[in-house]
This record gives sequence, C-alpha cells and structure tokens, in this order.
Amino acid sequence: MTKIKNIGVLTSGGDSPGMNAAIRAVVRASLYYNIKVTGITRGYEGLIQADFTPMDGKSVGNIIQRGGTILKTARCDAFRTKEGRALAHKNLVESDIDALVVIGGDGTFTGADIFCKEYDFPIIGLPGTIDNDLVGTDFTIGYDTAINTVVHAVDKIRDTAESHDRLFIVEVMGRDSGLIALRSGIGVGAEAILIPEAQVGSEELVHRLETGRKDKASKIIIVAEGDEAGGAYVVGETLKEKFPNADIRISVLGHIQRGGKPSCMDRVLASRLGVAAVEALIAGKTDVMAGQVNKEIVFTPFSQTIKHIDAHDITPTWLKLVEILSM
Repeated sequence: MTKIKNIGVLTSGGDSPGMNAAIRAVVRASLYYNIKVTGITRGYEGLIQADFTPMDGKSVGNIIQRGGTILKTARCDAFRTKEGRALAHKNLVESDIDALVVIGGDGTFTGADIFCKEYDFPIIGLPGTIDNDLVGTDFTIGYDTAINTVVHAVDKIRDTAESHDRLFIVEVMGRDSGLIALRSGIGVGAEAILIPEAQVGSEELVHRLETGRKDKASKIIIVAEGDEAGGAYVVGETLKEKFPNADIRISVLGHIQRGGKPSCMDRVLASRLGVAAVEALIAGKTDVMAGQVNKEIVFTPFSQTIKHIDAHDITPTWLKLVEILSM
C-alpha cells in the first residue's frame, strides 16, 4: 500500500449546504494524520487548470456554519474527454497530490469512477447533493437543510394562503428525484404531492381537491420540478380550468433551497464522512463513496451510487401517508 502524503479535496456539481463542513473535516483529519492537504478550486475545472492551494487548519476556520463552498464549484465539459483527464492527472502528479476526496453528486462520481479506472488514482467520494438521490447513504449532505428550507418557506406561504382562502402550488427542486417534495410536503401538511416516482395525474389531483374538505382555509400542493405533470405552472393552468373561481397562486422556490446555513444534522454528517474519507484513503480504499446507513459508515462503489433508484424512500407506505394526512 502506497503511503498517502498529500490529499486533494474538491467540490463539484451543484452546491449543497454542508460542503464547507465536509471540506473542514477532510483538512483537519488530514492534518491530524500528518498528511498534507491541497484545495482544488472549481471542481474538475480546477484539476485541469492546476488551480491548487495548500490548506491548513486556519484555511477552514469559521466555515462549518457557512453555506455554499469555499472551494467554488463548476461544471467541466473538458473533464469528460480523455485529453482533459490526462491533463488533470499530469497536474496532480506534478503537484505531488497522490489522492483525492471529491464532494458532489452523481455527475461528480461518474467522472471520479472513470478517472480512478484510467489512472489507478485513489479517490473517495462524499455525497454532497440536496436531492438525496444517491445509493449508499441514508441521507446526502445538504438534504436535511434543503427540506427544512422548503418547510420554513411554505409555512410562510401558508399564512398568506389562509388569510386569502387561496390554493398555492409550490414547486421545489428535484429534476430526477421527488424526495425533497415528498418529505417537505408531509412536513407542511400538503393536500397533494406530485413527484416523478409516483404518477399522480391531473385527473386524480382534481379528484382529490373535489372530494377533500370544502371548509379548508388554505390548500398547498407541492410539485417536484421533474414531475411529469410539467411543473407548477402547467399544474396551475390545469387547475384554473377546472376551478375557475378558485384563487390559485404559484410559487417556485428555486435555488433558495441550495443556500443558507447547514442544519446541525448536515454539519455532523459532513464532519463524520469527511474524517471517514481520509481514514479510508489511508487504509487503501478507492473508487468508493463514503456514506452513512443505519448510523454506520459504509463504502459503496461509485458505479453503484450513481444509479438512480426509482423508489429510494418512495414506497407505497409513504404515499399512503400523504393520502391519509391530506384529508
């Protein structure tokens, strides 16, 4: 086993609350084990541009509570090419960086998996995405904060909805996964939740609203942006045709869900996984994501984590719960 002497850390893809806590944990764990650590700015783009900065304990001071990522993040088409990855590898070797911790989602891990296999380069991934759509961890870094952001926002919307007897259609993030919509929808007491994994068509939605309690002062419908119904505006147009006298409003929460201070749960999860990633590299692990399942640290091959699963926590039990509580 080759001794790890310098670990590079980067964040890639969409930012998520808790990424800074993960960076902090990787840096401090590396220093604890007398390993140098190098920050890589703007993800894989930084690898190709050799945008490297040595980090120490002071580099990550006072960041655990900050949203976003101090290392920045960017999409990188060049890393999808063999030429781009070859340049990235050359830069790593010339800078004496002999292992990586990459923090991101499925796109990040797809690139890491290819790079590992091409160059036999040690890489551990940390699940940093608000969507919670990776196999190998109960929760991803940023998911808890994101759903609480939705809950806080919709609670405020509910106040206005009740004051004016309105029906609000709230669109949340989740292009490929409805987990944000599902949990936040239950948390805010939504009358209906539309997600990609469960086909709730316009007819069924209209039926629920027609057969629901007529004396409700407000109604909230949560729509995942990737739902096949077409998003909040399409759903809104359908409902306006069916209920022309209803006061229907639409609110798209958008990128507000990605920002903000991470919750305690996300800070602790990121910290624990960051340390686990460094210890895994020391132990010779590579080409895997560190996750937490049933409160235990587990390692899952990148090739398995990046396969979206249709029913990750989307079970008939959850959907029945939504139906029962919407009465």
